[in-house]
Amino acid sequence: MPSDTLPRLAVFDMDGTLLDSLPDLAASADRLLKGYGLPGIAPELVRAMVGDGVAALVRRLLAHAGPEASAIDTHQAVERYMADYTPRSTEQSRLFPGTDYALNTLRAQGWRLAICTNKPVAAATRIIDALGLAGIFDTIGGGDSFPARKPNPIHLLGTIQQAHGTPIRAVMVGDHHNDIAAAEGAGVRAIFARWGYGRPDMEAGATAGGDSIAEIPHLADQLIPA
Repeated sequence: MPSDTLPRLAVFDMDGTLLDSLPDLAASADRLLKGYGLPGIAPELVRAMVGDGVAALVRRLLAHAGPEASAIDTHQAVERYMADYTPRSTEQSRLFPGTDYALNTLRAQGWRLAICTNKPVAAATRIIDALGLAGIFDTIGGGDSFPARKPNPIHLLGTIQQAHGTPIRAVMVGDHHNDIAAAEGAGVRAIFARWGYGRPDMEAGATAGGDSIAEIPHLADQLIPA
């Protein structure tokens, strides 16, 4: 089958790409530290810690807390964070403006849609359902869905396979260097989400960049014409 007859697939990161989840992530981070009797943390400090999964976030929070947190068991702290965050993950989180438009337009243009996130898949699915996006995505590849997670391309390639797509007809949209690195390793075109949490230098290696998620249908169509 010629490659241009295969379905097009748009793969999205979650935090900082589809949704502004920092308020809930930061609130749980603040409660975690205070629960251990440590000083809390401001949302803007948490912003730079997001993108590598929950375990990495918690390790960074404990490192930020300094010597007073050195005796805390990291595994236990991750469990405590998830126990707090999971039921409260959509209290303040909201889709970025233009997300509904972008997803519906892509669908109307015949694109398949998927999520590739370092969040655990159960937590990611719960959030997507709570935000009214159930049924829009063909698959959700979570951080625990495959043997490795972003930036390892295995994560993105596995997500593409689950969505019945192919790398040559897929686009990865994300705001973190993990998204761009995974796309590069998988041989997939990447669009950097400038509206997200990533630093400007993280755009290096991306095929294109967008200032708003509403631009994604046009950018994706330019990269992979129908």
